[in-house]
Amino acid sequence: MLDKLTNLIHATVEIAKEKDLRKMLILLSNIARKLLDADRCSIFLNDPDTNELWTIFAHGVKEIRIPNYVGIAGHVFQSKEPLNIEEAYEDSRFNQKVDQQTGYRTKSILAIPFVDRKQSPIGIFQVINKKTASHFDSQDMELLIHLSLYAASSIENSILYEKLKHAQEDVVFRLSHATGYKDPETKNHIVRVGLFCQLMGREIGWDEDELEIIRLATPMHDIGKVGIPDIILKKPGKLTDEEFDIMKKHAMYGFDILKGGESKLTQTAAIIALEHHEKWNGTGYPYGKKGEEISIHSRMTAISDVFDALTSERHYKKAWSFEDTANLLKEESGKHFDPKLVELFISKLDEIVLIKKEFHDEPFKGKD
Repeated sequence: MLDKLTNLIHATVEIAKEKDLRKMLILLSNIARKLLDADRCSIFLNDPDTNELWTIFAHGVKEIRIPNYVGIAGHVFQSKEPLNIEEAYEDSRFNQKVDQQTGYRTKSILAIPFVDRKQSPIGIFQVINKKTASHFDSQDMELLIHLSLYAASSIENSILYEKLKHAQEDVVFRLSHATGYKDPETKNHIVRVGLFCQLMGREIGWDEDELEIIRLATPMHDIGKVGIPDIILKKPGKLTDEEFDIMKKHAMYGFDILKGGESKLTQTAAIIALEHHEKWNGTGYPYGKKGEEISIHSRMTAISDVFDALTSERHYKKAWSFEDTANLLKEESGKHFDPKLVELFISKLDEIVLIKKEFHDEPFKGKD
């Protein structure tokens, strides 16, 4: 028992380090299975929108969804009381449908509720089939209760983190989409550009936090276009020199909108908005920066933005082929674009095309 308690302490440290909900639940499942000598572990979370218990992860099966009042898990969820079942098929509360669907034979079950700070149930921790005995004992129950008490707090925090992250993402894309009511692009253009940059960042070896920042910061690169008059922004023909000088101001406008933010996301987005029209050879705007004077985030955005714009159909042009666009990137390597990033981008062209197909164009429905 002492060894298991020691392992439990070490396990809680590992759980505390993990922010990603899915990864944390996989870690938690593996820890519980090892500590309790169980064959399988399932972690159910409650979906308040559907009143279902569902598994982000469960050993041996894909996602399971059941009403939050059905089966052993449903009973434990509703009662908030743990259950130790020695023989599942002799218990009338056991739902045999999952076994019938998977071909698995459940024998012993130990199920513990997760409760939040308000003592409301948020899920179920369930281990199945003790491998070294016919059923789980009181020590197993004690270990799982200790683990679930700690894990519940981590799960609640992770759920809150996920909700905040999704809220942040929603705000970012809503703000970015605002330019779509002025600029004749498609809303998935900004999604794709963010994913292209994220793909390059992953290839370079950036960590998950940095990858998330580039994915969300890049879509705001043209937010400054909200300050450009429609007569210029929507002009079908070539701009005059004077009109182009006004158009170029969107880089500064975007920077002014985003600068001063406290988060790394808005700080990165501000720099991208400012620099995404700078060129590797120094002929871009607004400051004529060159080479690595331009942030890597902005250099990535420049390649991704041009590639996606050229390969997308607009009311004023046909889409270029992927091959022709890749050739243009090569021609502009060392002039408009960072040569190393062009090489990296083209090396991932198959994945770029898949992103392009998955997030196909859906035109804005704003007023002209």
